[in-house]
Amino acid sequence: MREQRTAGETSSQEAAIVTCDACPVLCRIRPGRSGACDRYGNMGGRLVRLDPLVVTKRAVEQERPVVPFLEGPEWGGGILREGSSFVTGIGAGTTYPDYKPAPFIIAAEIEGVDTVTVVTEGIFSYCGIKLKIDTDRYVGPETATVRCEGEAVGHVTTAEYGSQMLSLGGVRHLTGGSKREGRVTCEMMVRMLNREPVELAIEGGATLTVEAGKPPIIDGRREERMRVGCGSATIGIFARQWFGHVDEVIVVDDHITGVLTEHQAGRFLGMKPSGIRIRGRRSTPGRYFRVAEPGSGWGGTDITDPLTIIERIDPKIAWPGLRLLFVSTTGEDSAWFVLDENLVPVPAEEPPEIRKVTERIAENCEPALCTVLFMAGAGGSLRAGVTENPVRLTRSVKEMLVRVTSGGAPVYIWPGGGITYMVDVTRMPDQAFGHVPTPAIVAPIEFTMRLEDYRAIGGHMEEVRRLADMQPEPDRLRLVEWLPANPWPYAPLEG
Repeated sequence: MREQRTAGETSSQEAAIVTCDACPVLCRIRPGRSGACDRYGNMGGRLVRLDPLVVTKRAVEQERPVVPFLEGPEWGGGILREGSSFVTGIGAGTTYPDYKPAPFIIAAEIEGVDTVTVVTEGIFSYCGIKLKIDTDRYVGPETATVRCEGEAVGHVTTAEYGSQMLSLGGVRHLTGGSKREGRVTCEMMVRMLNREPVELAIEGGATLTVEAGKPPIIDGRREERMRVGCGSATIGIFARQWFGHVDEVIVVDDHITGVLTEHQAGRFLGMKPSGIRIRGRRSTPGRYFRVAEPGSGWGGTDITDPLTIIERIDPKIAWPGLRLLFVSTTGEDSAWFVLDENLVPVPAEEPPEIRKVTERIAENCEPALCTVLFMAGAGGSLRAGVTENPVRLTRSVKEMLVRVTSGGAPVYIWPGGGITYMVDVTRMPDQAFGHVPTPAIVAPIEFTMRLEDYRAIGGHMEEVRRLADMQPEPDRLRLVEWLPANPWPYAPLEG
């Protein structure tokens, strides 16, 4: 039999429900539950940010070593010290809707200068990921669609020197496609930004497993290194070390394949022509484009047998006994041949002097690596949470009166209009990113400036409070050690 509820009981339960206004979804949250984003919950009829506020702590002289995570019983109330503690936007809460000042506007005296740090979590629809993959391996054609769980989440962009580049996320994938596309894109971005592994598939190319700060896995193979340079550059670097031990070197590369005796480096050393002609489009002496198609073979090409790129061997120039080395731009692949009486290349064991140079090529290659850069445009409610006149904040950032950080990490501010910034996620504290189901990415951002400059841009002066007066609840605070590789956010600004 269905339980009957009195009007008073129903009214009491409805009164206990809290409406979350931290994003446009406006979740109605029952007591003891969280909203759709798992970031806010109803704790005893009060809307609470569930994740702890993250504070980076720098050890100073005559101060005890930093405790990476602060547990409740250890909280003494005086751990936040001006000059050695920096409150990040992680766990701070957001400024939505637009009229609300930032969750924390904190004053501190740093080396005799009154400063203010405006701390918030931005809700970003206009944001994306620039993924730099340091590898010699071919991943797919430029502009090819990148998919995650079958949904389009980005595209391949221009390859840079030794690195494949992907552009992922962005407002069109988050909000311009189907609901599933937006959801998958958002989930992919949050996982990648929080330094978790993500599987991607490139149309007409490879399948990838990528993770910030880790080597990529391409078509099931864990990559080891990126190229030392293109084929031409490899010739230039190692020509003198090959000289006297080999008669011809061909460095196989997807972009520029180098031929030692034709190359300016070989001519400078006085090497005589070998008579070996390779396929491809000759650019300048000793430099060839498109000797093969892109692929997972030697030097990012589809070559597995290097002899296939030889177009002909000129009998008027070549000679029996000619020593020929093929090598890739990472040193992972190499083959040694000697021409017989019929000028046919015969495989032979690589001499120690040549093996030494091949190993040196590998030694000079940097490790394969995935770098995840979060890129976003800070506007709307975010700037309004700092000042009543947002354009003054934008101008002050460009004039270097304001230092912008993300989770305490340094950011790069793009030139031109707006506050478009980019940050390396490996320089940020763990689990710095979240999401809202609109869908959009939630990311920390902090603006630090002199108190007098904050007043001048029309800041919310009535909301400023001293760092020393902050008394977060013990279970609402997480201290993390400041990463020494990052510049200290309170260091003097250099205009």
